[in-house]
Amino acid sequence: MPSSDFDHPYSDTASIGHAVFVSGCLPVDKAENLVEGRKEALDAALATVGRRLESIGLGLSDVVKLTYYVTDIADRSLANDQYVQHFTEPRPARTVVQVAALPRGASVEIDAIARRR
Repeated sequence: MPSSDFDHPYSDTASIGHAVFVSGCLPVDKAENLVEGRKEALDAALATVGRRLESIGLGLSDVVKLTYYVTDIADRSLANDQYVQHFTEPRPARTVVQVAALPRGASVEIDAIARRR
C-alpha cells in the first residue's frame, strides 16, 4: 500500500486473518502537513488512523486496540476525552506511553489493531 504520511519503508496496514495492524500514524492533514496543538494533533493522528482503515474498507468502529505515543503524558487526559467522543462502549483497549521524541517533531503517534468482521 502506498505511503500516506511521508516516505517510509513499511506498509500503512498489514493483515493476517481477521486482524489488521495499522502502522504508527502521525498528526498530519491530508496534505501531509504536521498538525500542531495538543488536541488538534491528537485528532489529526486519529484521523490518519481512520484514513488508513478506510483505504482497506474498514473504519474506527473496527478498532480493537490503540497505542498512543505522546511526548507529554499530560496529553493522556485529552486522549481520554477523545476516546469518549469517538468510541462507544465497549471501547477498544488502549495504552498511552510517553516517549522522548517522535518523527517530524510530532507530539503524538497512534498505532492500531482492527478486525475484519
